Amino acid sequence: MSKCDLHVHSNYSDGSNTVSELVDIMKNYQIDIFALTDHDTVDGCKELDGKTNFIKGVELTSICGDIKCHILGYNIDIYNKELNDLISKGKILRCQKLEKRIQYLKKVHNIELTSEELDWLYSRKSVVKTHVANVLVKRGLAKNNIEAMQKYLDGCKTGNTRFQGEESIGAIISSGGIPVWAHPLGGEGEKHLEPEKFLPRLEKMISFGIQGLECYYSRYNFAEINFLLKCAEENKLLITGGSDYHGANKDNISPGKLNTEHKDIVPYKITLLDKI
Repeated sequence: MSKCDLHVHSNYSDGSNTVSELVDIMKNYQIDIFALTDHDTVDGCKELDGKTNFIKGVELTSICGDIKCHILGYNIDIYNKELNDLISKGKILRCQKLEKRIQYLKKVHNIELTSEELDWLYSRKSVVKTHVANVLVKRGLAKNNIEAMQKYLDGCKTGNTRFQGEESIGAIISSGGIPVWAHPLGGEGEKHLEPEKFLPRLEKMISFGIQGLECYYSRYNFAEINFLLKCAEENKLLITGGSDYHGANKDNISPGKLNTEHKDIVPYKITLLDKI
C-alpha cells in the first residue's frame, strides 16, 4: 500500500530540512508520494525539479473576506508568471512584517539583533515568525521557538500582509494547479472550529473557488476527519491529507502523520491523487 504526505515544508520557508534531506526522510518513512508546499515560495520545488518525483506545491498565506486561511496549490507550474509575481509581492510583504518585528523586539523587549542575525533573516526566501523565534532560541532567550514566539513576538501587531483570496486562488488556477483549503478546522496552536462555525466559512471558501479540503491532518482526530470528509463529499470537493511536517521546527509531527492516532490512511480516499 502506497503512503503519501501532501503537506511538507523545507527550509526554503519555515521547515528545518533542506529539500535533499526531505527526499531522504520521505524514503526512510516509506512515503511514496509527497508534495513540497512551502509557504509563499516555490524555490524548493525549483531546486528539486527534474531530480526526483514529487508533487509541486505551495501554501499561500491568504485572507478570503474575513477568513484568515492558508491555500495549498497542487500540481502547479512553478514557472508561471502570475504565480511568481504574487510570490515576489509576498516577499516584500513579509520583509515589511519582519521589520515591524525587529523594531518591536528593540522597543518593547530591548533586544537588538546583530548584523549577522539580520543578514540571515533577510536571506530567507520566505521569512516568517518562526525564523525570528529561532534567532531568539539560539541566543538562549527561550527553550524553543513556540516559547520564543509567545514570550517575545505574539504581542507585535504587524497588520495584514496576507494575499487576498481571489489572487491566491487565481494564481494557483492560472498555473494549472488545484487550490485546497489547508487545515480548515484550524492549524497548529489554533482552537479547532465547531461545525456551526465551520459550515458558514466553508460556504464562503467555496464561493472564492477552493476545490478541495485537507481532511486528513496531523492535528485532527477521526471525528474531525470524518466530519470534513462528509463536508467534502457533500460539496463535491477533492480530499487531501498532509502532516504539515516542518522538521525540528514543529515537535511531534512526523512525515506521513495524517491524524492524531498515527493510523495509516487508505490512499484511494485522498481523491486529489486522481487529478494529478
